[in-house]
Amino acid sequence: MGFLSLFDDNAREIRKYQKRVEVINSFEPAIQALGDDELRGKTAEFKGRLERGESLDALLPEAFAVVREAGRRVITQRHYDVQLIGGMVLHDGRIAEMRTGEGKTLVATLPSYLNALTGQGVHVITVNDYLARRDSEWMGQIHQFLGLSVGLIVHGLNYEERRSSYAADITYGTNNEFGFDYLRDNMVTRPDGLVQRELNYAIVDEVDSILVDEARTPLIISGEADKPTELYFRVAMIIPRLKPEEDYKVIEKERVVTLTEQGVSRVESMLGVDNLYEDIHTELAHHVNQALKAQTLFKRDRDYVVKDGEVIIVDEFTGRLMFGRRYSEGLHQAIEAKEGVKIEKESQTLATITFQNYFRMYKKLSGMTGTAMTEEPEFRKIYKLDVVEIPTNKPMIRNDDPDVIYRSEKGKFLAVVDSVIERHAKGQPLLVGTVSVEKSEYLSDLLGRRGVPHQVLNAKYHEKEAQIVSQAGQPGMVTIATNMAGRGTDIILGEGVSELGGLHIIGTERHESRRIDNQLRGRAARQGDPGSTQFFISLEDDLMRLFGAENIMGIMDKLGMDDSMPIASKMISRSIETAQRRVENRNFDIRKHVLDYDDVMNQQREVIYAQRRAVLMGENLQDHISDMLEKAVTDSVTMFSGESPFPEEWDLTGLADYVENFFLPGIHLDPEQLADLSREEIEQTLLDKAKELYQSREEQFSPELMREIERAVMLQVVDSKWMDHLDAMDMLREGIGLRAYGQKDPLVEYRREGFEMFQAMIDSIQDDIIRYVMRVTPQVREEVSEQPRNVTENLYEGEPSEPVHTGDQIGRNDLCSCGSGKKYKKCCGSGKK
Repeated sequence: MGFLSLFDDNAREIRKYQKRVEVINSFEPAIQALGDDELRGKTAEFKGRLERGESLDALLPEAFAVVREAGRRVITQRHYDVQLIGGMVLHDGRIAEMRTGEGKTLVATLPSYLNALTGQGVHVITVNDYLARRDSEWMGQIHQFLGLSVGLIVHGLNYEERRSSYAADITYGTNNEFGFDYLRDNMVTRPDGLVQRELNYAIVDEVDSILVDEARTPLIISGEADKPTELYFRVAMIIPRLKPEEDYKVIEKERVVTLTEQGVSRVESMLGVDNLYEDIHTELAHHVNQALKAQTLFKRDRDYVVKDGEVIIVDEFTGRLMFGRRYSEGLHQAIEAKEGVKIEKESQTLATITFQNYFRMYKKLSGMTGTAMTEEPEFRKIYKLDVVEIPTNKPMIRNDDPDVIYRSEKGKFLAVVDSVIERHAKGQPLLVGTVSVEKSEYLSDLLGRRGVPHQVLNAKYHEKEAQIVSQAGQPGMVTIATNMAGRGTDIILGEGVSELGGLHIIGTERHESRRIDNQLRGRAARQGDPGSTQFFISLEDDLMRLFGAENIMGIMDKLGMDDSMPIASKMISRSIETAQRRVENRNFDIRKHVLDYDDVMNQQREVIYAQRRAVLMGENLQDHISDMLEKAVTDSVTMFSGESPFPEEWDLTGLADYVENFFLPGIHLDPEQLADLSREEIEQTLLDKAKELYQSREEQFSPELMREIERAVMLQVVDSKWMDHLDAMDMLREGIGLRAYGQKDPLVEYRREGFEMFQAMIDSIQDDIIRYVMRVTPQVREEVSEQPRNVTENLYEGEPSEPVHTGDQIGRNDLCSCGSGKKYKKCCGSGKK
């Protein structure tokens, strides 16, 4: 598809939108005649029309006219016709490419108001806290005047502030905070801990920065794995005192080891607990199981070696040491405790998601930026978003001078300084873009030696950044900034600057992405202002080396050109753009690669989060538990039946011991009686006894308490297993690339093994849920607080809330008495020893 075709397609889209602009404009006289209260009343009128079945598209012309009039009255800004087009593009779930200074912030008020009328919420998302706060306060005036509520999501808010902001009609905030809040919402243990509503409609400002530039790095919530070393050593000391067969049974073939009833009693006695399988001892029971595995199933110099005080896994296929790899679920620490070496604390991934997969969850997604066309193929492929280029309100008269190319970087920067001095002497303002802080400081030093006053800007302080950039158009100002600095802030020309040629932009290096260069150019010539741009390049720049600067160097040598002599060549400029396209394609491949692997995790994440949310919101789990019991029975019989169809040839003693320790605690089955039954009769016997036990527990605790027990157990087990699964998938991901040496596609292998691991995790979750539900004993404790305030706030604040002092009756690993469902040490006892 050629350039003309693309242009014609875009022009055709603009003509369609222009017809609707005429309809919007036709409402203006009547809307302007309304008083303030009548104008506000339009919001209730629109909501009523929606309830009666009218569509948002049908409301759009009049609603846009209302917002335009509110903007004129409240912040003295009337939307231009081209801004109405931008608003319609956003409403249609597309990307609006609008040049710098065309008022994207004001454009967003149009679709955000219209879509907020449904009551389902609108998120306006930008790149930093400063812009989010500025836009919410500035543009929020329009929405509040029209009777809509406005929220703000930035770093440092607590739970109540976040929940209130998300409940607003229109919520401004940053991409990181929205993503992290989604992950945190899928970690809470009570429904009232949720802050976000369903993801309805997002308008992403600087959409190229958020959906492209930041898409290579996933969001990760991590924490130190909760495995206190003293507990590992304490448990490791008692395991050698247990006797094989009497206290535990090892099934080598299945790599399974279980405590007998006698073994459970001995462990409880040695650890000083009444019931190992009470809910408050879940973590302790897990430690015992892992220590038992470490002692009986994992052998030194076979499964692992101890080298320089470290436990290193041995690859079972190659016999090589697997440096940097660790067993998950605390098994590695259990082996370290067994061997008496230092136990390494781990950073555990608690939750993770890429921006691609987060933003694809919105029912409707749109975006705006000054530079999107070069990335349109990626927007289409990843997000199903197309780009519409919006005409400028006034003709753009910027002059883009040809690139000048120098032999060395030193020669280039000296030429930049000469150009700055020449224009500065006339009073023309200059904005000089560099690719790094280091280059900014180097150029600043050169200018300082020549006595040129200037500002150096980096992007660490957003408010200072906006202030400096806003002054960059004043007479005689020289501003050095990284290429990305100052986005979202208009550069308004000072008095007399237009006569001097407007703001002049100097780029000191071509970026690997054409889009970043275009962003720098776009800082000049807003709203029909004059302006000019030029890039200075050297053959030592990174990008130049990508397409063979040696050949150009040879030509310059033949021509006798030195460091101070520039070369201007259309051929070289075209070569630079070709190199940029190659790098852009490579970067897209990297982002696509990240997404391909995260898509595997995303399918699993959606399953786990959906099931977790159903449990959190109070779904009755009785039928699920019944299904799990049936599966536990079938799996147990299969495990001990071997190849034979005849029960008398099975390991019925092993089966009886196993089911007693698994889901029939305290029920002793006679292997000889089982031998007289068929397979179906054995399965039915086990299932009947399991259901009888389950029913008796429900009668003992009451159905209401039993449902609460099931909910708490399921959430705790799912969260624990999911975190371990994330670690295991990370390990798989790190090593999967080596499969390519065996002529296998690493991604296909990752999908296959990831699916197998996920299935194994689901099976493990179900086993643990059954094991705990059939054993757990709820502890009735004195109520300390009716509100789980501390728990929820701790998820959102860097510092823990003030702990509630409850006395010495609660152990650090007991469930907290505030009713949160969390352990005391992680809730009200946070920070206590």
